[in-house]
Amino acid sequence: MMNNFQREHNIHENKAQQTFEIYNRAINELPPLKSKKTDQKHTRLLPMFLTFLAGALVVAGLAFTSDYYNLFSNSSTSVTSGKVSSYQGKLVQASHHSSSQSIAQTYETASKAVVKIENYSKLSSTSIFSDPRMWMFLSKEDQRQLEHEYNNEQENSNPTDLQLSGTGTGYIFEADGYILTNEHVIHGAEHISVTVPGYDEPFSATVVSENAEMDIAVLKIEPQQDQLFATIPLGDSDRLNVGEWVIAIGNPYGYDYTLTMGVISAKERPISIENSDGQLQQFKHMLQTDTSINPGNSGGPLLNEAGEVIGMNTAVNAEAQGIGFAIPINEIKDYLQSLPI
Repeated sequence: MMNNFQREHNIHENKAQQTFEIYNRAINELPPLKSKKTDQKHTRLLPMFLTFLAGALVVAGLAFTSDYYNLFSNSSTSVTSGKVSSYQGKLVQASHHSSSQSIAQTYETASKAVVKIENYSKLSSTSIFSDPRMWMFLSKEDQRQLEHEYNNEQENSNPTDLQLSGTGTGYIFEADGYILTNEHVIHGAEHISVTVPGYDEPFSATVVSENAEMDIAVLKIEPQQDQLFATIPLGDSDRLNVGEWVIAIGNPYGYDYTLTMGVISAKERPISIENSDGQLQQFKHMLQTDTSINPGNSGGPLLNEAGEVIGMNTAVNAEAQGIGFAIPINEIKDYLQSLPI
């Protein structure tokens, strides 16, 4: 009996030992438990927090310094201790003509140099024999008589014997009285009257140069008591962009000094215009604008926002709305280079 009991005891003991060893191995194979080392964790976070705080203070200091001393700004002035110092670097003009003045201010300045031009010609005669080309059908004696009367009429003619045959616009570009306008505005004129803002009486103008092919004319009026006239600066039409704002000043249908406004619709427009002789005249490089241009605007300035002339208003499509044309000012400046002005 004791042997059997001993054997069973040994068997159970061995099984218990085996079971213990199995559990022990399983426990050893488990990953180690993380202990809550609160103090060590806080010890690691404190330097990180202090580093972050120091970085934030440095960034804030740099931002304040750059803003205070204007280190990264393109402004032309810098402010230090309440004083303004001018930027001494080279200024480059942008392609877009920016202007701080309003359209009303541009008009007020430019309109002083915009003039009204009146074209006077002889009174038309109902007699066909007033034309020297018809004298061949008359006798020699009648020819001599008509020639004598014709010459006397030419010598003694004055503006009071003339009739107004057309009006247009021009602008003074030289202070001593040089005016630009269209050739068709003064075509066939016996007398040209120019009304200048600020003067009670109109001026008599002489033709310095005229070019029918380019439709450009230069007039000259003499200042009173050597007083200089107001002028409009000539701009650069090559730097124009489609979509830029432009304004026109002129005398459409006798409404003096009218301002209209629009944009450049296109550049380098080739167009054909019927001239006063009924022939088609070709233009290759016109500016197109939706600015309202009407009869009487011809010869007037087309201005950019800076108040510079970038074109001369010349024609309008009578069958459409918002389609006007202007001669680029650079073509006009090239023409002026050939004149002894």
